[in-house]
Amino acid sequence: MKNSKEYAQRLHKLYRELKRVHPKVEKPTYEDPAEALICGIISEKMSESATCKALREIRAAFVDWNDLRVSRIEEIVEAMGSNASSSRDAALALTAALRGIYDEHHKISLAVLKKLGKRPAKQGLEKLQGASRFVINYCMLTSMEAHAVPLTENMIAYLRRNEIIAPNAEEEDIEGFLTRQVSAKDAYEFYALLRRESESPKLGKKKRAARRKDGKAKRK
Repeated sequence: MKNSKEYAQRLHKLYRELKRVHPKVEKPTYEDPAEALICGIISEKMSESATCKALREIRAAFVDWNDLRVSRIEEIVEAMGSNASSSRDAALALTAALRGIYDEHHKISLAVLKKLGKRPAKQGLEKLQGASRFVINYCMLTSMEAHAVPLTENMIAYLRRNEIIAPNAEEEDIEGFLTRQVSAKDAYEFYALLRRESESPKLGKKKRAARRKDGKAKRK
């Protein structure tokens, strides 16, 4: 990425600001990467709050992940509680990925990936239909302890809008830049904070400054 030093300075400044104005985040843990994959698929299509609601509804509506696999798209969309296109897109990606997992392992589990190295595990995920770049990175970050920064379209748009990355940078280049600048131990926190910020209502400079000031006051 051209002018990477300048963009790196802006990125680190943004990270410091996000840590000041947002509450601390807690990294989720998934015993089975299949659950991380499911959460990632829904999370890519919906906001953070909508994802939490959709997951609760899905767990309540279906017996298990295999029951989800064999359910009709309309049933899954209804369970999510929304007829929005994002719900249908998530349902289609979910059933495609779950079918792929079942066909390969004869059950809805990816626990075998934990016995492999990170590279073979990622290669296994890349073969699954319905598993996008975001979903794979989310799964690797949260269940395989890999160094990755998942990026939604909103997150990338936020980085472009605030000139944290080059305007013409490709997604692969952006990911590489972020993983070079954000350490593995900070990767989930950075992802969660950036996502939270990208999904927040737009703030003017005065309101943003006030929010920073309020965040400082709360820590005192």
